[in-house]
Amino acid sequence: MTPEPVSVGIVGLGGIAAHHAEILTDHDADLVGGVDIDETARREFTAEWAVPTHERLEPLLDAAEAIFVTTPNKYHEEYATAALAAGCDVLIEKPLAHTLDSAKRIAAAAADAEGFCMVGFNNRFAAPIDVLTSYRAAGRFGEITHVEANYVRRRGIPGRGSWFTSKAVAGGGAMIDLGVHAIDLALSVLDFPEITEVSATTRAEFGTREEYTYLHMWGDDEGPDAFDVEDAASAFIRTADDRTISLEVAWATNRPRTDEFVFRGTDAGAIYDRKADSLTLYEADTAGQEHLTETTVETRDSNTHAAEVGSFLQHVRQGKAPTTNTVEQGVAVQRVIDAIYRSADAGHAVGVE
Repeated sequence: MTPEPVSVGIVGLGGIAAHHAEILTDHDADLVGGVDIDETARREFTAEWAVPTHERLEPLLDAAEAIFVTTPNKYHEEYATAALAAGCDVLIEKPLAHTLDSAKRIAAAAADAEGFCMVGFNNRFAAPIDVLTSYRAAGRFGEITHVEANYVRRRGIPGRGSWFTSKAVAGGGAMIDLGVHAIDLALSVLDFPEITEVSATTRAEFGTREEYTYLHMWGDDEGPDAFDVEDAASAFIRTADDRTISLEVAWATNRPRTDEFVFRGTDAGAIYDRKADSLTLYEADTAGQEHLTETTVETRDSNTHAAEVGSFLQHVRQGKAPTTNTVEQGVAVQRVIDAIYRSADAGHAVGVE
């Protein structure tokens, strides 16, 4: 039997909302409406998707079983906690919140709610990552002791004056926008170990300049006065069992773009290239003669957002909270981000709360 469609509402009707709405049409889901404080956004969303839109959340809660929160980071808590209190299941776009305190309040609301909260770390659903984590669970890598996590653009600064470049609204810059993905992917492959120390530096080298070559800036540019966040960050993260993560994140750099994640294990290693959606394994053997091997893993192309939405809807139908992309894992990622910013401000390594 075909399952009953899940009724879904979307809060925050920007570009990512339209992307989710398109994905929902390919799943057993009914898009029943949207919420945005901006009248133009509401009008355009209604015109495109033929659903009612509202300025306030309450009318949507009466119509929806599940809510997608795709607002700027600062407003995640307001809408997520209200939706959870109303008994809805919630999918929050990354990061969980703009601050650690706000993330913890969302987690507390989820713990008391009938429904569940899932965090939109879509890279977890890449086919090569599924292969990688399966091999890790089977012991192929031995113990993964170090991860190099790179999420670096050559020129990719958001429009200065957009909410992405406002610390008060976003909570930070490139780190909380891109770095959150890198941290989550590294921690998930390491099975969320206890983090003991973080040393980090953040930089604003491009967004603060009056004139520069912004080939891939999107949105209107209000100039450097509308930019009070970092455009790059470097961090070194240590776990309680002496595993480590080195992290490079940037919106803009004078170097080639890279989305590579390098996993070094005691028996084997791997490189996952997020942009190319590829996985290569690096191993050594003594069969015949001592030799090194590089194995290219070929998978189907990943539609990570579609897989994420599909997983969320499946758990809504089952009435069962997911065991991946959990709100607790979202808080764990937020703790590392908080430590990175504290370390950068202090100029030395800090502990994780």
